[in-house]
Amino acid sequence: MQYLNPPGPDSFPAPTTTVPLRLVVADDNPVIRAGLTALLSDREDTTVVAEAADGREAYEAALRHRPDVILLDVRMPGVDGISALPHLVRLAAVMMLTYSHETDTVQEALRLGAGGYLVHGEFTAEQLVRAVRDVREGRPHVTPGAAKALLTHFQASAPAHTEPQLSTLLGGIPPQKLSHMQSDVGQSFRSRFQLSAREAEIMDLIASGMTNQQIAAACFISEKTVKNHINRIFAKLQSTSRSQAAAKWLGVA
Repeated sequence: MQYLNPPGPDSFPAPTTTVPLRLVVADDNPVIRAGLTALLSDREDTTVVAEAADGREAYEAALRHRPDVILLDVRMPGVDGISALPHLVRLAAVMMLTYSHETDTVQEALRLGAGGYLVHGEFTAEQLVRAVRDVREGRPHVTPGAAKALLTHFQASAPAHTEPQLSTLLGGIPPQKLSHMQSDVGQSFRSRFQLSAREAEIMDLIASGMTNQQIAAACFISEKTVKNHINRIFAKLQSTSRSQAAAKWLGVA
């Protein structure tokens, strides 16, 4: 009878394991924080180790947990994201994850060391995770809204060098495609929630934190008309509060 030799220790490949990236989520909106935490913790490749409501809490959490990446909102009470950014980049890679896409804000965030700039509503869950990993590895990421702000600045200041600089920042995406990409983003959200153009505009303003009075002034309509629009928006988004609607609209619910 012939006996088979038992397999040696090198006969089987070693199991491969993915070490999840450790993240801190900093946003003053508890619904958005909770949505991002649920989205990024329920995976093998990312986990949220702490949440923060402002820049100071984000700094304290980064000191305590030493994360790989900090997801940072811009507008927060107390210490805002831009003020905290120079201190946070010394501790971890930082990716701005915010609703703000004003040209000056995007420029300042990247100048101060942010590794990426993502605008809510312009990315899927998978794109967010890929961006987090890329930023950790030193590859910058910006979504179309932020890129459009950069393009406006570069075209005004140095037209001859705009395309190669911005294309590098976008990971090879030609700048001339930005308007098309931005349009696609808006259309995809309107088709998903079946909001009219006016309702989408008002939902943008709700998500940015405006009150009904501020929305009425910005859209040149009455507060009663704003309330009517909001009632229809809530019905379409199947939401009962502004924070819940904003979380769905921004893709973190």
